[in-house]
Amino acid sequence: MRNIRLLWQIFPSYVIIIMAVLLGVGWHLTGAIEEFYLGQTAADLEARARLVTPQVAAALEAGDLAGLDQLCKGFGAAADARFTVVLPSGTVVGDSVEDPARMENHASRVEVAAGLAGRVAHSTRYSRTLQEDMMYVAVPVAIDARIIGTVRAARALTAIDSALKNLYRQVPIGGLVALVLAALASFWVSRRISRPLEAMRHGALGFSQGRLDCKLTVAGSMEVCALARAMNLMAEQLDDRIRTIMEQRNEQQAVLASMVEGVLALDMEERVLHFNQAAAQFLGVDPDKLQGQPIAEVARKADLQRFIARTLKEPDPIEGEIVLQDDAARYLQAHGTVLRDAEQQEIGVLIVLHDVTRLRRLENIRRDFVANVSHELKTPITAIKASVETLLDGAAISPADSEKFLRIVAKQADRLNAIIDDLLALSRIEQNDDVSGMVLEVQTLEPALRSALQSCEVAAADKQITLHLVCDAELQARINAPLLEQAVINLVDNAIKYSEGQSSVQVEAEVEDDMVKIRVQDRGRGIAREHLPRLFERFYRVDKARSRRQGGTGLGLAIVKHIVQAHSGTVTVSSEPGAGSVFTILLP
Repeated sequence: MRNIRLLWQIFPSYVIIIMAVLLGVGWHLTGAIEEFYLGQTAADLEARARLVTPQVAAALEAGDLAGLDQLCKGFGAAADARFTVVLPSGTVVGDSVEDPARMENHASRVEVAAGLAGRVAHSTRYSRTLQEDMMYVAVPVAIDARIIGTVRAARALTAIDSALKNLYRQVPIGGLVALVLAALASFWVSRRISRPLEAMRHGALGFSQGRLDCKLTVAGSMEVCALARAMNLMAEQLDDRIRTIMEQRNEQQAVLASMVEGVLALDMEERVLHFNQAAAQFLGVDPDKLQGQPIAEVARKADLQRFIARTLKEPDPIEGEIVLQDDAARYLQAHGTVLRDAEQQEIGVLIVLHDVTRLRRLENIRRDFVANVSHELKTPITAIKASVETLLDGAAISPADSEKFLRIVAKQADRLNAIIDDLLALSRIEQNDDVSGMVLEVQTLEPALRSALQSCEVAAADKQITLHLVCDAELQARINAPLLEQAVINLVDNAIKYSEGQSSVQVEAEVEDDMVKIRVQDRGRGIAREHLPRLFERFYRVDKARSRRQGGTGLGLAIVKHIVQAHSGTVTVSSEPGAGSVFTILLP
């Protein structure tokens, strides 16, 4: 149904009511005036008939019928009325207009019958004699209570009809004028009533659009003023409540946005109610496009779907682990609970996700470290034990064999010592107290790099590998020279070990984008791409058998990484099988 403005609801109603009142008043007024005119005419005719009754009675008593007719004609000319005298038999014996002899018997006329019966009566009807509407009034003529006839006075209604017709024309005109004036007055009154309400409507529309600081004008009738005050008070209270809710919402969003845990809330149909930034990052989705979307459509994660289904079924909080297989495996510790409203009705679920990928990786590293340390220590210990047992046996062992076994024991002991030294060095570098206490000084870089190459010259000469240094003698960096020298030694030593003979290893240092870049490049066999991410882990080896034969402990690159990190720098590697490797250290 189409809504109509209040003005056009009130104004037409007023106009219709006024029109109905005017029509009723006009109808009643014209009827009353007509009745008044007819009543006045009847009274006048009755009075005139009574005036002539004594003379008519005398003529009837004397039997002077001819004189009676002349008497009627004289009365009619003088009184502007028609007089008729009728005997009890209905015979007309006198008439001021017509010849009585030509007139029919009037006993059947209503007013005549009443007059002959002794009553005064009147009637209105069309006169065939005069061809117009007439009013007739009959008065009985009696002598000594004996009815001897009746006198009827009559008058044409032409004047009354003319007056009434004129009245009928004037009343509608007056009514129309009154209606127009009343309509204007009604419009003005309706406007006064609707204008404050229209202003309130605009104000309420402003409230609905959030403009709660706008105030409604308090003017008009008592009821309108009371309504305006109530709406202003309501707006103030709503503004206060909305501000409070917005502050609480902003605080809640700030807390959720700053959480490292992912938080997502779903309704009972698994549509998204809330999704914080951490959860969006975990699942690789855009949080701004998730509201109201089914979680199965925006995050196609089987483990997550199963966990949500479990949470919906369980009345108590649950927890579990979710594994997301994207570019790299991500492990999430999930906690789920059912959301309930104030009436304890279930309205959805809340899922909290904590990224434990680093913990899982550290656990794997710890397990690998323990396994690798055990293996690395067990190998020389086994060799030492076997050699010692052979020597202790003493049966048929020549001095040359004894020396051979003793050399094995010495070599494996040196290997054990190297492993332990590297572990201790790595431990010292990793300890926060030692790192924070490590002295970094701005000094030239070339001496530390040249010293590192000199330390590797013997090993390089054994394989006829040429060592090159490219570094500006004035290049400075904030370093701990001994530690940085050790890192470069480890990189150059690795390059020598895994390079073919008669090749070269080059060390370059330069400034690039406000960073000091140190590159160690070899022409060796290179490293397969799948090994690069784990190359700096402890005891990680690309070729385990060859590494042990080369005398490596598996900790050299791990030591390099931690030394560089102690300098607030980074170390990376790029390599292709058969094209050599490039290790790059970036220092601030």
